[in-house]
Amino acid sequence: MSRKSRALPPSPFRRFNSSPEVIRLVVLMYVRFPLSLRNVEDLLFERGIDICHETVRFWWNRFGPLFAADIRRQRVSRMRGYRHWKWHLDEMYVKVNGEMVYLWRAVDHEGEVLESYITRSRDKSAALRFMKKTLKRHGSPEAITTDGLGSYKAAMKLLGNANKQEVGRWANNRAECSHLPVRRRERAMLRFRRMKTLQKFTAVHASFNNHFNQERHLVDRQTYKQRRSAALVEWQNLFA
Repeated sequence: MSRKSRALPPSPFRRFNSSPEVIRLVVLMYVRFPLSLRNVEDLLFERGIDICHETVRFWWNRFGPLFAADIRRQRVSRMRGYRHWKWHLDEMYVKVNGEMVYLWRAVDHEGEVLESYITRSRDKSAALRFMKKTLKRHGSPEAITTDGLGSYKAAMKLLGNANKQEVGRWANNRAECSHLPVRRRERAMLRFRRMKTLQKFTAVHASFNNHFNQERHLVDRQTYKQRRSAALVEWQNLFA
């Protein structure tokens, strides 16, 4: 007897009247570009797609994490094979409902955002949780560049990789510059109201930014167009 083929997982779009192409476009426009919910609604209306801004909110909350998880799964499996992998760790202030919290971010030497983590403090305990989460998912790098915050040194000492820490005056510019897309998106969203929303959005935004960031300032026009087309094809094939 022939072996029965394994059943394919159900499509995440199966209970929606709109086509998967429209849903992907809506999620892409809202997460990737600094647009508000109503901006996306108006731009889609010009294309003949009539949806409410609350539909945009629902779709990005429903499908954004699914798309981001699939992108992250494919990229993590490739990045683990790097031999000379260097990380940059940094934290930034973000206001959530009037309260200042800390967004910890790990970026590799090529600008890929590896991990985002939200805490109310930036002490040793917070740094330790952030680094454990990053190491568990991405493995161990060759070197870790940080700023002069003492929490990093204390956490790395407990983890046993203090010898990998590098601290320099401008050595962590890679991580500092990676905050700019988050700041632009934060202004477009008129801040965040809950830490849970901030955690979800920064994780989804990082995966989208990694996927579509083709470093256009480092390559010629033809190479950039080829990479952009390849990234778009991969995006269109998510859950196809």
